[in-house]
Amino acid sequence: MSIYLFTLFYFWAMKKENIYTRFNSTLNYMYTQLPMFQRVGSQAMKKDLTNIKLLCEHLGNPFEEYPCIHIAGTNGKGSTAHLISAMLQEHGYKVGLYTSPHYRDFRERIKIDGKYISRKHVVDFIENNKIVFEKIRPSFFEITVALAFDFFAKEKVDIAVIETGLGGRLDSTNIITPILSVITNISFDHQQFLGNTLKKIAGEKAGIIKKNIPVVIGETQEETISVFEKKAKAKKSEITFADQNYRVVKKSENLTHTKFDIFKNGKAFFSNQKINLHGDYQAKNIGTALQAIDSLPSSFEIKKSKISSAFSSLKSLTNFKGRWQVLQKDPIVLCDSAHNEAGLSLAMNQLNSLKINELHFVLGMVNDKSIEKMLNFFPKDASFYFCKPNIPRGLDVEKLAQKAAELGLTGRAYSSVKNALRAAKKKAGKKDLVYVGGSTFVVAEVI
Repeated sequence: MSIYLFTLFYFWAMKKENIYTRFNSTLNYMYTQLPMFQRVGSQAMKKDLTNIKLLCEHLGNPFEEYPCIHIAGTNGKGSTAHLISAMLQEHGYKVGLYTSPHYRDFRERIKIDGKYISRKHVVDFIENNKIVFEKIRPSFFEITVALAFDFFAKEKVDIAVIETGLGGRLDSTNIITPILSVITNISFDHQQFLGNTLKKIAGEKAGIIKKNIPVVIGETQEETISVFEKKAKAKKSEITFADQNYRVVKKSENLTHTKFDIFKNGKAFFSNQKINLHGDYQAKNIGTALQAIDSLPSSFEIKKSKISSAFSSLKSLTNFKGRWQVLQKDPIVLCDSAHNEAGLSLAMNQLNSLKINELHFVLGMVNDKSIEKMLNFFPKDASFYFCKPNIPRGLDVEKLAQKAAELGLTGRAYSSVKNALRAAKKKAGKKDLVYVGGSTFVVAEVI
């Protein structure tokens, strides 16, 4: 009997080792052979939806087999997507969730009920479709979107929550016809692709609004409201502004939860609601997510008690990470993926509200952002530990340190994110705070 069990274990171990090897080879193929915007920047961008349409036609248009919620916006779309997913999961629905980019594990992008897509499914998908890839020559993002759509169909999800990558109108996810479109907000980011005014950026994001499909706008912004109203009218889509119905006020927080008072149409909806998220800015995402749930077809039965439990268990339900995530205490080390003007403004306001002695910033950026505008949000009375995220698109650390010094931010340049963090933790006192960020790729190296 023992020999039999040993033999079974041996072959199980060999099979497991084989799938890890094949998975790593598959990722290497995807990262090196396919253009990937997060790593190399604009050369990975495609200006139309031809490739993703051809890929999905080859797969039998799997996205047509389940209802979808489509989410765009400059900031907050990832948090909003996870909030919506958590609420639906808590009601017993099998929920597919597609987000980007990932932090440590490619599979973070594609989840069902918080569980990552299997390595085997990724490997099989790439191996079974390589001939088609070589013919169509898709980007990394296009293949990933097609993989997600295919996986959700094969696993028979009840609903999928799909986050756009960059923009909306020409985003690879925009071949779906959802049951609901959501646009969180508009700020300056990726102006080289989306335009250099808020109205132009809003026009690109509004590209996800489909004919006769309701749309929720997270924030009422004077510069963009007319863009969305005009587009919704042209598409005969019912439009709702979440912040005109929901008001969310932070009451208190600790290292695991934040408590919010939530008002709906001027009346108390939740009092001291625990939510497994951090950051004042999450108030906007919470309101947007609640409005999205309200705007679903009546076939989705939603209970208030289930919403409450979903909020308090968000991270365990959805495997949510990277946003205002506490990595350790004494001193507090936290990371946050804010990486544009609006996101950094909110993050710095949040830091200012905390009772701490000194701030230490482990800071790295990518080379296609407006460095000066972003650096202006950081306090001059803090210590800085500059670094370069380990991707080709990463901004040279000496250039970052020099520009920061010109703006009155003093610190040292380090050879890696980990070395910068090590130095910050060594210098920080027990009542200090170390903030790691500036780019999602900096965060990816520490979580």
